[in-house]
Amino acid sequence: MKEVRILYFTGRTWRPPYEADSCILPLTYGCTYHRCHFCNLYQNEPFGMVSLPEFEKNLDEIKSYQPNARRIFLTGANPFALSYEKLKPYILTVRDYLIKCQSIAMFASIRDIKNKEVWQLKKLRAMGVNGLSIGTESGDDDTLIVANKGYTSQDILEQCGKLDEAGIEYYFVYMTGLAGHGNGCRNAVNSARIFSKLNPYFISVDSLTLFADTKLYQLAQEGTFIPAGEKERLEELQVFIGNLQIRTHLLANTVSNFVPLTAYLPKEREKIIARLQYVIDTVPEEEMLAYRRNLRSL
Repeated sequence: MKEVRILYFTGRTWRPPYEADSCILPLTYGCTYHRCHFCNLYQNEPFGMVSLPEFEKNLDEIKSYQPNARRIFLTGANPFALSYEKLKPYILTVRDYLIKCQSIAMFASIRDIKNKEVWQLKKLRAMGVNGLSIGTESGDDDTLIVANKGYTSQDILEQCGKLDEAGIEYYFVYMTGLAGHGNGCRNAVNSARIFSKLNPYFISVDSLTLFADTKLYQLAQEGTFIPAGEKERLEELQVFIGNLQIRTHLLANTVSNFVPLTAYLPKEREKIIARLQYVIDTVPEEEMLAYRRNLRSL
């Protein structure tokens, strides 16, 4: 009988939709931060890392099935939080097992880049690290405070500037509705201004969905955070797209978006803004609200 072998995962495992074709490999579990006001993904799950022997066992299993794997996605809320010295042996071990692997991707926070010098980032890039999914959510300082992200727009510029210098590809997340009612336009303009000074390969767009076990939900219940309306969010996205001044891919196709969109900017800017306007003009607000109320997870 053939031996049944499995990968061993600890804690919640989540990967972005665009990493669907990547090999998923556990490196860390939990989150180092746990303080974003909109997030409930890793609550009550302390941060930890997989031991190197266990990491090798999983790699050996991947090798037995996909010896020619070209891309690995390392799981955990933010594996890039590991220091250069802690991350290095794991990255090199991937290359030992999967000699055709071309890129090693993972989640990262702006906070995680601060503990690495440019020379270290260049070394990691040479080892194959390329493809950091960064949950920036916004580039507007007031909105970053509302979300309690723990960094400023200037931090985004400085830290992602280091990634640009090192040649590491990265992806941003922008979240409509996060600024609250009446603040979406400001958030969109300021975020587009900051993002346009950098080089995200693509920008993934989510729309804020309040879940009961988050701080923003509690603040909304208390009346100190007023959620943005659904059409207001689409108008915010129009402003964001209209103000981006870089060539990038826009992926607004996650389940949190009432209107799934993908576009290459600036080439498809006017077409995508017009599509959003059509939905604003023809779909009732209540229909969009009903869609959001029925979301149980992201």
